[in-house]
This record gives sequence, C-alpha cells and structure tokens, in this order.
Amino acid sequence: MPAPMTMTEKILAKAADRPAVAPGENVWVDVDVLMTHDVCGPGTIGVFHKHFGRDAKVWDREKVVIIPDHYIFTTDAMANRNVDVLRQFVKEQNLPYFYDVGTDRYKGVCHIALPEEGHVRPGEVLLGTDSHTCTAGAFGQFATGIGNTDAGFVMGTGKLWLKVPPTMRFVFTGKMPPYLMAKDLILAVIGDIGVDGATYRAMEFDGDAVYALNIEERMTLCNMAIEAGGKNGVIPADEVTLAYVADRGRKTGSKAHTLFRPDAGAAYVFEKVYDVSKMEPVIAKPHSPDNKATVSEVKGTKLDRAYIGSCTGGKLTDFRAAAGLLNGKSVKIDTFVVPATTEVARGLDTETIGGKSLREIFVAAGAKIGDASCAACLGGPSDTFGRLNTPISCISTTNRNFPGRMGHKEAKVFLASPLTVAASALTGSIADCRDLVV
Repeated sequence: MPAPMTMTEKILAKAADRPAVAPGENVWVDVDVLMTHDVCGPGTIGVFHKHFGRDAKVWDREKVVIIPDHYIFTTDAMANRNVDVLRQFVKEQNLPYFYDVGTDRYKGVCHIALPEEGHVRPGEVLLGTDSHTCTAGAFGQFATGIGNTDAGFVMGTGKLWLKVPPTMRFVFTGKMPPYLMAKDLILAVIGDIGVDGATYRAMEFDGDAVYALNIEERMTLCNMAIEAGGKNGVIPADEVTLAYVADRGRKTGSKAHTLFRPDAGAAYVFEKVYDVSKMEPVIAKPHSPDNKATVSEVKGTKLDRAYIGSCTGGKLTDFRAAAGLLNGKSVKIDTFVVPATTEVARGLDTETIGGKSLREIFVAAGAKIGDASCAACLGGPSDTFGRLNTPISCISTTNRNFPGRMGHKEAKVFLASPLTVAASALTGSIADCRDLVV
C-alpha cells in the first residue's frame, strides 16, 4: 500500500501514471491544458519553434488555450505586436481556443476566463505562463505558473518534468462574518508565513469556512498562493465545484473528472488553523503582500485612489460586495472598477441590488468603469486604464503591491478586500467596513 498522500501528490501521481509520489521526487507529468497570453506567448512560441522546428505542430491543438489580457487596450506598438504574434501562431496552428481582443470571443483576464470557458476541471494538470495560474486550484486540480522555456517544451510534447512539492495545510473553521472575504483570509496567511513561507510548496486549504465560500471566493484563496511563494494552491472539489464545472461544459481535456481528497494521515510540512469568527479585516501595507496589519491598526490612513478589479478582486462576488456598500453613497476619491472578464462586465448590468444594476450603483457613486482586462494591476503602458502615473496612495483589491506594480514606482499600494476598498473609497482614508456592514 502506498503511503497516505495529500491532494497535490494524488493529482501528480495520476498525471505521472504512478500509484504514488512523494515530496522531492521528480516525475514526468502529462499536461491537460497549457495556457499562455500576450505577455509570455511570443516568448513561448519562440522557444517552441527553436526546439521543435519552424513547421512543428503543437502536441494537441485542443489543449492549448491563448488569451490576450494584459497589455491590450493600448496604443503601445510593442504590446500590439505581441498580440499580432499570437494571431499569426493561432492561424498557423489552427488553434480553436483563442480569445482574441477586438472580437466577440474576447474574454479578459486569463485566470477567470479559463473556468468561465470550461477549461478547468478537478483532478487535472493546468500549466500557464503566468504566476497566478494557481487560481484554478480552487477547482481541485494542480495548477501552476511556468516559464517560457518550460511552456515551449510542453507545447511540443504535452509533458513536463516536475518536482513534487511538500504540502502546507491551512484550515479555516467557524462561520464567516459578513465583514470578511476570502481576501482577508489569504492576506492573514501571507502575513503570518511571509512571501517566502511557502516557497515551492503546495498550499492546501480546508475547513468548514472554506467550503462555505462560493467558487469565486475559493479562486481568490488559491490565486494568492503565489504571493507566499507557493507552487500551487488547492481546494478539494465538492458539490459547489462540480455544479460550476457542469454548468460551464467541457472544452479541453479528457472526458471524466477525477475527484481527489487528501488521505487521512497524509504528511504535511506545516499546518495552521484559523477561526474566522475571531478574525478582523486585513490590510497589506506597502510594499509587500506580507506587510500585514489589521484594519484597526491603519484606519484613517489617507488615500488618493481606490481600485476594484484584477483576477483577485474583479469577479462578480467582489463587485456585489463593493456595490452593496456604495449603493446610494458617493466616493470621496478616484475609484476605478475593472471587471476581470466580459462575462463579469455583462453581470454588472444584470446583477441588481434594490432594483438598481451594479453598474448603475457604481456610476451613481462616482466610480469610473474600465474594460475587462488586467488593466492597471501589472502597471502596463502609460495609457493603461487606472495606471498609477504619479506617486499617490491607492487601496486596491489586486494581489501585489511591490514598488511599480501598478505603475509609478513611488506609489503606495495597500491591498484589501472589496469590502474594505469600497468602505475606504467612501471616506478617502482606510476605513473599517464593519462600520457599514451589519
């Protein structure tokens, strides 16, 4: 009998066609989906052509997904050229899953587009040329970011040589109070273990409070595993997961889900339990996601801007929370709202609170709404919507607050949940959403 295994070990054992794997082992894994975008796609394509030949074909055209999303709504010539390279490659390879900007297939942020379009499923291996590919671990799969060289190899072979990571386990118990969101939970974890605390480790999330979260909130938890240095984040699939996947249909990959749960007695290198009923909203101060403070410790800090968007904070759940606080009120600082995908953007018009659409609420409150994309989250060209072009202070639902991350290298970025960001937009300083949420 093999030794008890964690979630990540079980998924990688299946992908390696082995009965068991252990941390530290190197194994060849079969890849179910490879994703790339406009930032890393041209480099990946270059590696692929260099090592497999100019006329080579990808290993499986049904398993390659290409999603321009980062530097797209810009006049920057080099950014535009990157998208042109993707278009040419897609045409040469006849790839069916290309969500091109400027077309009715355009989606937006790749990490939210992948599940929306049915490219993520429990038990599978998803690799992408973006560190936040780990978002898809919320669906009970192994999902991680890789570099252009590895991606170019996967593009030609469908396989990758991976070292099995040890696993850290984070258990959230208790009932979530209405003033907390998944962003508070993951910022608390990162603040406790540091931005290098999970380096090349899997982060497994468990507990009643986790399973009470909807799938979008679970995505936020797994999304920021990389901010702790994690190889991947993962949550075992349940009925919530399966309902979402079934509703989205199947695009790429095999035809049957494989559901894994960690074995009783599985070995973890670290375990920590949080009681969410005793937690308060969390902030990450400049200039690191682990520079943790409770909201009460920084309440009143003056701000110039609020930003609600990105793969971490630009989903419908995030916007419902923010709109609930902004409804009938007016913001006191520049406030930007950027939906992660075009589907989410449509939801701003169809989702209502008190008979008003989310879009109507945001506009009436004085917020500016951008097109679905990564927008200012990665800085981008100077004409990027919401980009920080002056050294101001911003509170944001994004995932990183390094110097220059959202533009100006001297700008101060505070990371927080959509509830905290919305509350702060109303006051012009860091605010405690508990003062507004009953």
